[in-house]
Amino acid sequence: MGYLKHPVNYDKFPAVKVNGVNSAYQGWQPVAEQIIKKLSARENAIVVIDCYPGVSLSAIKSALGATAVFRNASWFDADSCFMQGAELEARLADTLTDDRVFGVMSCAKLADYLLPGTSEKMKNSVAATKGLRVVMGTGAALLVEGDVLIYADYPRWQRQLDWRAGSSNWQAENPDEDILRKYKRGFFWEWRVADRHKRELFTRFDFYLDVLAQPAAMIDNAAFHAGLDACLKTPFRLNPFFDPGVWGGKWMEEVCDLPPGEKNYAWCFDGVPEENSLTLKFAATAITMPAINLVLARPEALLGQRNYARFGAEFPIRFDFLDTMSGGNLSLQVHPSTDYIQQNFGMHYTQDESYYILDAGSDASVWLGLRTGVKQEELVTALEEAQQTGTFDAEKYVNQFPVKKHDHLLIPSGTVHCSGSNAMILEISATPYIFTFKLWDWGRLGLDGKPRPVHLNHGKKVMREERDTEWCRRELVNVITPLEEHAEWRSERTGLHELEFIETRRYWINGAVTLNTGGEFQMLNLVEGQAVLIESPANQFESFTVHYAETVIIPAASGEYRLRALHQHETGVIVASVRQAEQA
Repeated sequence: MGYLKHPVNYDKFPAVKVNGVNSAYQGWQPVAEQIIKKLSARENAIVVIDCYPGVSLSAIKSALGATAVFRNASWFDADSCFMQGAELEARLADTLTDDRVFGVMSCAKLADYLLPGTSEKMKNSVAATKGLRVVMGTGAALLVEGDVLIYADYPRWQRQLDWRAGSSNWQAENPDEDILRKYKRGFFWEWRVADRHKRELFTRFDFYLDVLAQPAAMIDNAAFHAGLDACLKTPFRLNPFFDPGVWGGKWMEEVCDLPPGEKNYAWCFDGVPEENSLTLKFAATAITMPAINLVLARPEALLGQRNYARFGAEFPIRFDFLDTMSGGNLSLQVHPSTDYIQQNFGMHYTQDESYYILDAGSDASVWLGLRTGVKQEELVTALEEAQQTGTFDAEKYVNQFPVKKHDHLLIPSGTVHCSGSNAMILEISATPYIFTFKLWDWGRLGLDGKPRPVHLNHGKKVMREERDTEWCRRELVNVITPLEEHAEWRSERTGLHELEFIETRRYWINGAVTLNTGGEFQMLNLVEGQAVLIESPANQFESFTVHYAETVIIPAASGEYRLRALHQHETGVIVASVRQAEQA
């Protein structure tokens, strides 16, 4: 394929070193021993293991039960105390809706789904039992005050893989349900109530358990918080998550050194804290946790005061890859306005975005905006007919702009758009990425063999007719402003549009350039060159090497940092942040 000019160096397994902490334990026997040590030999002790949805309760019971310490323990199921089946379905009807993809963001708490009287019944049952007792399941900490509290966590990407393999949602028996409906249930409800509950336990649990580690690994509460604090003192990366798709290409397979498969890789979530995991390295023991933990536990320190005041405990920017190199077109789509997403889905802000072209074939293009003179009604009518006939003349209605490597196309919400084939997209956008209204999908089936959902009824209400050929060319295609030029570097503003809250600056570096977070988090990606070094002039963190195409988060407190090119050729870095008043 030959997309790279240098050897593959993309790191698929990044980790943050946590120095000076030794309280990490790996293997079920050491884990059991530490739990018992914490109990101080109490004979009639209660161990509470609260779990994120997806954790295998049977696997924990089997593994701990095989140790001498827990061999004679009595086990109690916390999940049995919460709504399930028809009762839960009725309660969630307004949240999940009948739509295959979209629901309404839940504002509920886990305790809202406790069955009446079950908490008291559980307490009485546990109290009536002698010896070592274990209360385990999602929400276990709401039921019983134990002598030791353990939190067993689970990353969202693994949850999605489990659903595809036939697992059910929490408190549901839906192994064969459409994967999109399972994901919807997780996104709009399951993860929301679970995250709110987990956040309340961050200062309470005695131990944090990583059940996906091989073998399982555990840290105490002090180590958990030391790990989070370590992330705030250094640039860091999240664990990338690669996923196949019907339009997937071949670029990531080579550049990111991925195993070849029957299905091409379409997406990479390389900088999406809601989806990605984060690995903390405690000497020889690695603990991998959902990256959202850092956002929930340290939002102000991570984001900066102004961003925290504006977004709360949400990470507002995401970087991901869309690979259509030797693949196909993305679906023709549009994103909702902020007003529409608030009124219909309960979200705070919408998915404004941009396409940065990391690589491109000679025939690469991006569909963007309506052709001049095309009326919204014409386009909608043609799209409605296409759902019946299976054919749609996209070129008649939508602009198709040729693109090349390092072009940057801005896509404020309401703009009809999609990438064509043979383009490698670094998508820089606001975080609510699920809210894509597909208008046309080129007559394809999904990887599950089912038609991919089209949301024309939503899309026709938010597409902006006035974003025509001239407007898009003037406002959205390579609106690049030179800023500074020096002997060792030059900088440009590449976007985003004034209607979007994200600011992007591109730096071309021959030597080194010194930047400053200004008290706000930043994200960067190495878009040209083999590697760049991030240094701290004040020695606040160890030098950090970024390889080609890797995304890095720079915490707000990092202050001044230096980007140093490591090779003779000019190095390109794009840096994104939340636009502040002085940048407007």
